[in-house]
Amino acid sequence: MPMEKAAQSRFWDRYLEILEKANVPERAWRWYVVRVERYIEAHSTLRLRLHSAVTVHDYLTDAGRAPDMAGWRFKQLVHALQLLFTQLIKATWANEFDWQFWQASARELESRHPTLARHNSPIAVTPPPPIELGIESTSPWRDKLIGEIRRRNYSIRTEDAYVHWAQRFLQFNADAAPEQLNASHVAAYLNHLALSRDVSASTQNQALNALVFLYEQVMGLTLGELSGLVAARKPQRLPTVLTRDEVKLLLTNAVDEPFRLMIQLMYGTGMRLMECVRLRIMEVDLAYSQIIVRDGKGAKDRVVPLPERCRPLIETQIRHVLALHRDDLSKGFGEVFMPDALARKYPTANRESSWQYLFPSGKLSADPRSKTIRRHHLHETSVQKAVRRAALASGIHKRISSHTLRHSFATHLLEAGYDIRTVQELLGHSDVSTTMIYTHVLNRGGKGVRSPLDLT
Repeated sequence: MPMEKAAQSRFWDRYLEILEKANVPERAWRWYVVRVERYIEAHSTLRLRLHSAVTVHDYLTDAGRAPDMAGWRFKQLVHALQLLFTQLIKATWANEFDWQFWQASARELESRHPTLARHNSPIAVTPPPPIELGIESTSPWRDKLIGEIRRRNYSIRTEDAYVHWAQRFLQFNADAAPEQLNASHVAAYLNHLALSRDVSASTQNQALNALVFLYEQVMGLTLGELSGLVAARKPQRLPTVLTRDEVKLLLTNAVDEPFRLMIQLMYGTGMRLMECVRLRIMEVDLAYSQIIVRDGKGAKDRVVPLPERCRPLIETQIRHVLALHRDDLSKGFGEVFMPDALARKYPTANRESSWQYLFPSGKLSADPRSKTIRRHHLHETSVQKAVRRAALASGIHKRISSHTLRHSFATHLLEAGYDIRTVQELLGHSDVSTTMIYTHVLNRGGKGVRSPLDLT
């Protein structure tokens, strides 16, 4: 056997050993090898030990532009190269490479994702999937319900929830026509949810709102008083809040970009998770040091402060997005999702740099509705996973989620002496009573009471 072939054989034997140790399913080994072989062929004039982070970054960027590159294939490619350079080649740069970002880029937006389906669309184009309960998806009440919801511009998640509860309720009373059902039937169903299904108070209230909407706004019937309704118990819970030191520890352990910047922004501005991932370049106002949150919860806009600490990172991120967008345009791509009304009013705006997402995915994907090849924003689950990774690495013994950062933002502002009305406006709350929950957090744990144990 020639020496070159013997060396190649040892190379692949070692790589297969690494796949086994990494618990990669044996049925996928062949495809991991294929991914690496194609990568090596694309750089046949450069030895693997001379490859850099830029080499891999450019290759993944080009691979992510392939229209037929499915999300699972892209994720497999990223993992194959990660194992190659971190375990086999042991390149010094590989442990600092942003593998998590590229893994996250493999997750594509679903057709019912809130970004794509939150705006009005014809019912015939994007009907929500019917629940298999024996209720036909062509039910006239179902179509009327969807039409009324979309006419009011409710969110896609509200639409899914209302359709879900309407279908469940009609199935529960399958022996009667919808017009024959009244308040007593609704009360009986809600009692069934609370007593037999042991649902939470918020779930029962959501079902109630859906059924009231169905009867009063769609059928034109008045339900009246729901006598005999057993309300599910609503627990009185306080939000989890991090101390300032815990926030610093969390940010120290959030090492993957752009997730570190996103975590900083959610804490530094009080933005919700989806508000952060949907940010577009035009909404970051560096001149006035502010971020304009467009179409937030309740279809409301608001302005939040841009943390000066984030300014250099945001400027770098914008430069990266603009360079990526120019490269996309040069290769015949460059479109971004636009809401239906704006897409009709400004048909060429989807290729303008100002409309690009501040946190784009590393991979192009076919829009699940129009099938147009676009660069969407990162999937929100990737940010949630980044928060969990940072929380575990920090060793903070609290239940931490992305929304914990928003709670901490509000609490720390109140601790700093800001007026509650100001905090209400920054959070986008319609009612100050919602913001008042953070005053309860301030009064916990000895803020106003000294333990009797300390007095003895």
